[in-house]
Amino acid sequence: MLKLLDKYIIKKFLSTFFFMLGIIMLLAMVFDISDRLGEFIAKEAPVSEIIFTYYFNFILFYGNSFSFMIIFISVIWFTAKMAQETEIIPILNSGKPFSRFIRPYMIAATILVVISLFINHIILPTFNKRALDFEDKYYRNSLSVSNYFADFPGNITIQFGTYTAEENKATQFIVQRFNKDNTLAYILVAASAENIEGTDKWIFRDYYERTVGYPKDVLREGKQLDTIFQFRINEMATRDNISSAMRTGKLRKFIMREKEKGSSKVPLYELELYQRTANPFATYILTIIGIAVSSQKKRGGIGVNIAIGLSIVLVYIFAMKIMAVAAENVGFPTIIAAWMPNVLFSFVAAILYKFAQK
Repeated sequence: MLKLLDKYIIKKFLSTFFFMLGIIMLLAMVFDISDRLGEFIAKEAPVSEIIFTYYFNFILFYGNSFSFMIIFISVIWFTAKMAQETEIIPILNSGKPFSRFIRPYMIAATILVVISLFINHIILPTFNKRALDFEDKYYRNSLSVSNYFADFPGNITIQFGTYTAEENKATQFIVQRFNKDNTLAYILVAASAENIEGTDKWIFRDYYERTVGYPKDVLREGKQLDTIFQFRINEMATRDNISSAMRTGKLRKFIMREKEKGSSKVPLYELELYQRTANPFATYILTIIGIAVSSQKKRGGIGVNIAIGLSIVLVYIFAMKIMAVAAENVGFPTIIAAWMPNVLFSFVAAILYKFAQK
């Protein structure tokens, strides 16, 4: 049963968070509009799509991505204000333990964690997909890939020279299939290749085809070959942030497929998967740290608490970036990279919590 104290702090927590979230997102949108407006006008992007597709996703994506940090600053802000107005001292002097004081904070934090997890795993991927389509159409350069090579299931390798999404055509396309003993079983070489959108159908032009067999090979060549392969161009030509547009179940399957292909981008996709859970749980750790550094009245007022809080946030962001770089470039396990900042800062939270009780 929630007591008056619980309701008071939870209300303060949530109202401060949503107020700060609104202010920060409004400022971010103003800067983004000033940067993108010329491109939107040049491409004649509809106002309805700009508002309800691009900027709705903008608020959802960035607001949720940085929510744990905004929560941290919010906790420091209203807790420090309570300390400056001597609201905390009577609470602690009433005989209640410090753990009782932070209970409503953790209840509010749990509400925000659940919301963030739901958005990350279910809601956001759908809106990211719409936003990526909008960006491709109205302001980003056409997707292009060059010097592609990858292994596919079934002992198949694929390579091509260049591909542009605008033309939907790959040049110097080569498909090879190997036997279990790694001897060549089939090869197809084409000057250009086109995948019919949304299907496994392919059109190869100026092609050469060879099926290795005994006692003699089968050779074919021609101007055009219409055939079917169990792969599509959108598996090969993708933007780095394509994983953000996939729900968790689909993303797991996508990662497995990319591993089978030997894709170098697997760590990037795995980080996206693990951070969907790790980042929201940082809310608990940063909430405890926020309470610990701001629950005591300090000389200099609220500004000192905010300065300390911003310093901790910067170190936390730095730790996240270091772990991400280590995972993407030096083979550091991605699940550890995603959770390591939380683990490290949980020790910081434990130490600060211990001193805060005194």
